[in-house]
Amino acid sequence: MVAEDTHQNAKPGKDKKGSFWRELPVLIVVALVLALLIKSFVVQAFYIPSESMENTLLKNDRVLVNKLVYRVRDIERGDVVVFSGVDSWAGEAEFAPPANPIAGFFRWVGTAFGVVPGEKDYIKRVIGVPGDKVKCCDAKGRITVNGVPLDEESYLYPGDVPSLGNFEIDVAPGRLWVMGDHRSVSLDSRAHGGDPGGGAIPIDQVIGRAFVKVWPFDRAGILPIPETFGQKGLVAAAASSDAVPLLLGFAGVFPLWALRRRIRVKR
Repeated sequence: MVAEDTHQNAKPGKDKKGSFWRELPVLIVVALVLALLIKSFVVQAFYIPSESMENTLLKNDRVLVNKLVYRVRDIERGDVVVFSGVDSWAGEAEFAPPANPIAGFFRWVGTAFGVVPGEKDYIKRVIGVPGDKVKCCDAKGRITVNGVPLDEESYLYPGDVPSLGNFEIDVAPGRLWVMGDHRSVSLDSRAHGGDPGGGAIPIDQVIGRAFVKVWPFDRAGILPIPETFGQKGLVAAAASSDAVPLLLGFAGVFPLWALRRRIRVKR
């Protein structure tokens, strides 16, 4: 009787252990699915593969990218964005192709969770938005946006100049002019002048805004928009250029409205 009671008392524990091991694969799958959903629609980790954004971001840093922010606001000058260069830009860092399908799967998983770099994902700073005139350089060697010079000392790589070559572009609708903070090594919009858009990237290829460094821990911190992009003159210049067609429209409508009013009065 005692032996039988002991056996009966031990059975529920074995059932619990068996249940745990049966449920573990399901829990792992659910966790992966949730992680991939978050990665696809909310926040994704990205690996920095090159020196093009030093010293803001160093090679092998990890950042988190907000994929929802541009659903509630427009992309702004000074934002650090991750975008896809598939069928467009050549990679700044070269990666050997996976040796087999299994290696390819693990690379895909690693890319999805920011453990390894994506082969066609790029990270740059937005300098010009649609409608902007971006030019280099003024008499003091500074990049100007809508005629307003940028003070880039806070983020430009030490010893770098804003640009080694001169350029001037009117950023087309639906595109962005982007540049790396380490200008002397960054293959950014300046290197793609012969591409559609004159080097400016399509907005619809933007994945999201990099808003925080998460690795290594001793360099963790937010990625704010530099103060130079908050200049009133720069914003006003862009706003006034957008406002010109509207003002012209009102100017054209007003005489028609006045003429119609005079006709009514005569009647």
